[in-house]
Amino acid sequence: MTQLVLLPVILPLLGAGLCLAFGRSARAQRIISIAVLVAVVAVAAVLLWRADTQGPQAVNVGGWPVEIGISLVADRLSALLLLVSTLVTLTVLLYSFGQGIVEFGRDTPLSVFYPTFLVLSAGVSSAFLSADLFNLFVAFEVLLVASYVLITLGGTEARVRAGTIYVIVGLISSALFLITIACVYAAAGTVNLAELPERLADLPEPTRLVLQLMLLVTFAIKAAIFPLSAWLPDSYPTAPAPVTAVFAGLLTKVGVYAIIRTQTLVFDGDALRTLLLVAAVLTMVVGILGAVAQSDIKRMLSFTLVSHIGYMLFGVALGTEAGYSGAIFYVVHHITAQTALFLVAGLIEYRTGTTQLDRLGGLARGTPVLAVLFLVPALNLAGIPPFSGFLGKLALIQAGSMPGDALAYVAVGAAVASSLLTLYAVAKAWNRAFWQPAEDEAPEGHDRRPGSMHEGQTSSSPEISSLRLPRGMALPTLALVGLSVGITFVAGPLLGITDRAATDLLERTPYIEAVLGEDR
Repeated sequence: MTQLVLLPVILPLLGAGLCLAFGRSARAQRIISIAVLVAVVAVAAVLLWRADTQGPQAVNVGGWPVEIGISLVADRLSALLLLVSTLVTLTVLLYSFGQGIVEFGRDTPLSVFYPTFLVLSAGVSSAFLSADLFNLFVAFEVLLVASYVLITLGGTEARVRAGTIYVIVGLISSALFLITIACVYAAAGTVNLAELPERLADLPEPTRLVLQLMLLVTFAIKAAIFPLSAWLPDSYPTAPAPVTAVFAGLLTKVGVYAIIRTQTLVFDGDALRTLLLVAAVLTMVVGILGAVAQSDIKRMLSFTLVSHIGYMLFGVALGTEAGYSGAIFYVVHHITAQTALFLVAGLIEYRTGTTQLDRLGGLARGTPVLAVLFLVPALNLAGIPPFSGFLGKLALIQAGSMPGDALAYVAVGAAVASSLLTLYAVAKAWNRAFWQPAEDEAPEGHDRRPGSMHEGQTSSSPEISSLRLPRGMALPTLALVGLSVGITFVAGPLLGITDRAATDLLERTPYIEAVLGEDR
């Protein structure tokens, strides 16, 4: 049964190949994509159950020795994030079906999107499951190459410009990661995550600290941690709505996962505790101040994304079981809530042709469902009881109050202040977009959606004059909003899993024995 660990990586890659083979049939590509991701969701659920009841599930690909082979491991942390990320990926894929060709334009081949989307899913899955640094690097490169394609879909000037920034940042972080891997191998003679703790323990402390800092900077770029986060708000908002949503929900969390894994398994987390706490505070505060200043919904959400990465880093910086448990729970919450908000922003843009708050207004009259779809995940993100965002922040604040030192209390204060400012930012956007009268309302029967008028249609067409949201986009958004709310109802069992995952992280032994065997 341990061979199941291979499937979340292999199935999307095989699906991508089949999609290319059926490049002229959008219907076939959609069926293949759905079937693949549904299968991966099922596999991830089984892996989470087995990891929680039987311990980490590990496989050495091809039967090669651990020292030279590829090892994949699904423990409680990686299996939980794999399940949530795949559920979100499947929902975004269904959303893209509903959006269809309207977002990308008639000249963009559909064969580009679906295979690339599946390759991105394979890269994310591989990153969560990889048990050595070089394979983690390969996983990052797979998802980054796919993201380079997705972020420039449509080939507009704004998307190419934003994609250029994204590519440059990605290349810099990849180069730094590769240099760091070379340094780790030169110092320790291995890059296997299970072997590194013992090898690094024999090195001088300054050497370990330099290697730890190099890895932390690499993953901080990918996770968009301040001051290495300036690239994100300029890159994400210009991408197509499904792409922006899946990027916001998953890609930064892969960086957070890598920080959690290396800080607990490979290095002593206490060595950089002060630096991590300061970075967490600055990320929370600077990110949310940027969000408050925005007049565009997508850019506002991009800055809140940066800010809430700070909450996850806060839990990591504490280095305690409660801190890691709160951080993992918050990652799960944030993946669903943030992705749902970006999908709603895509619906707003589809409905009106813009996400600029100065050009929006009165949407609650024509589309009250859209107002609710925005409000629920917005309140969840702000941490309003009884949503999962409140439970995650409460867990982190309680964990931050335990150490009793001044810097931890400062981080607690920053978390509370950032939560209040998040509520202000989303409430301002909700009021201006849905309740405030529009400054220049379109004439009755006119639809401002970009690209919605096909050849031969007129403004009086039923499709153009309809105020209804497209079901193919609205239903997946509703499902994801429901998933984010549903976390509240399973918070007890979920916190139990995150507590046990945090215990395993700090003990290290279950992961190491799964990879190396009990006799090592």
